[in-house]
Amino acid sequence: MAAKVTFAQDRCKGCELCAMVCPKNIVILDTSVTNRKGYHPAAVTDMALCIGCASCAKICPDSVITVERL
Repeated sequence: MAAKVTFAQDRCKGCELCAMVCPKNIVILDTSVTNRKGYHPAAVTDMALCIGCASCAKICPDSVITVERL
């Protein structure tokens, strides 16, 4: 199943909870970006591998992740 994951990068505080629960290990902190709060926001390395489980969105304490099943 194809899915699209988006992050409100300006609100992400880089806690890495989403990366820890991803069963495909495709969520990382993007160290090439720093948001306005001074954190490295989360990102997906390979969207084609995402299974749309939404584990990342469920665990996010700040609700910055949206998962859409395509």
